[in-house]
Amino acid sequence: MTDIQLYSQISSLPSEMKKQVSDFVASLKKKSASNKKIKERSFGYAKDFFKTSADFDEPLEDFKEYM
Repeated sequence: MTDIQLYSQISSLPSEMKKQVSDFVASLKKKSASNKKIKERSFGYAKDFFKTSADFDEPLEDFKEYM
């Protein structure tokens, strides 16, 4: 549907329904704007989220023959 077709359909509505359409468009814009907000993360946001074992940097048993 083109903008002109949409405009002609809205223009043919009674004034009460035009108000409802206007309110609906406003709510859609508000919903769209709220989805675009990206929460800014602070430094250290994921601290303690990932755990590594104490021997993480130790060589693996599987690769002993290659070393």
